[in-house]
Amino acid sequence: MAVLNEEQTMLRDAAKSWTSEKSPVAAFRKLRDSGNPAGFDRAAWTEMCEMGWAGILVPEELGGVGLGYQTLGLVLEETGRTLTVSALFSTALVATTALLLGGTAAQKSEWLPKFASGEALGALAVDEHAHHAPEKIALEAKKSGGGFALNGKKTFVIDGGTADVLIVAARTSGKPGGKSGITLFLVPGDARGVMRTKLNGVDSRGVANISFANVEVSGDGVLGAVDQGFAVLDVTLDRARSGLAAEMLGAAVQSFEVTLEYLKTRTQFSQLIGSFQSLQHRAAKMYTDLEMTRSCVEAALIGIDKGAKDVPALCSLAKAKASELAHLVSNEMVQMHGGIGMTDAHDAGLYLKRARAAEATYGGASFHRDRYAALMGY
Repeated sequence: MAVLNEEQTMLRDAAKSWTSEKSPVAAFRKLRDSGNPAGFDRAAWTEMCEMGWAGILVPEELGGVGLGYQTLGLVLEETGRTLTVSALFSTALVATTALLLGGTAAQKSEWLPKFASGEALGALAVDEHAHHAPEKIALEAKKSGGGFALNGKKTFVIDGGTADVLIVAARTSGKPGGKSGITLFLVPGDARGVMRTKLNGVDSRGVANISFANVEVSGDGVLGAVDQGFAVLDVTLDRARSGLAAEMLGAAVQSFEVTLEYLKTRTQFSQLIGSFQSLQHRAAKMYTDLEMTRSCVEAALIGIDKGAKDVPALCSLAKAKASELAHLVSNEMVQMHGGIGMTDAHDAGLYLKRARAAEATYGGASFHRDRYAALMGY
């Protein structure tokens, strides 16, 4: 485990305390069954913003605290443990990162203080198909007057149904499959021609399919350089993947701890099932995978903060390992709990569903194993 400074330790402990008291799994169940149109508890999000979590990446001069990705990862891990639903990932990590990397001074001044305070929400609209494929962007952005007109669609946009501003990856030149010719745009969520269809994911989190019909965007709405947006998009996605890996790690740790406690208390044939060697071996496998994944996630987050040269490889390694871990531990949680693990009365199914959705987000294990191999020269 990485050595934390005093500020990071205090923030992690505060996050652990808040999530256990104010946002336990019971709160997630209540949210799931309430039909909340926002997809998350806005009162809880307000509290998170008041604690400074939404501004962890935002510089102090823009209303944040500027503590870096490792620190935000600590908070995401704790929210992952209790399946807390919020805009922390979509706004405080992904949208904030895109603006920090590609935004002009005016764009940053307009949106980052609002993100940090909770006044506004952001979302990244990138994928257009069932699988993650950022190079295959086909949504068209044609020159129109002094700006551009956007036409096309985006699928499974995280918090896309509630975002005040959408960061849209569009093609201004070239063909799908090419990295050049992609441009990022800042599009108001309520812009004319934007149609958002809210979906309820298998993990009961808010996503949306979004269509764009002649959506007019001014030249000031370009994020970064025209035709050169893939560089910003790729770096943004890597930071998103590392943060998501931290959240997945938290969920896996919680799943493991609940399962381990069950092995210590459940009896069968007058013996604790934890005494069965086959289950001990499976528990040992989960534990070693947890520790390995933690090392990968921490290396990615610390590498980002330090500007390491191999950040893309570190982030793909972290997301691949976290995806495999979440899949394994959520499966074992269901199986080792037996019949009760198959019911909605137990939390096992909630963690399994979250694991499956998080696996597919911004590339699953196979996507990142392939990308890691390519980055390493294989």
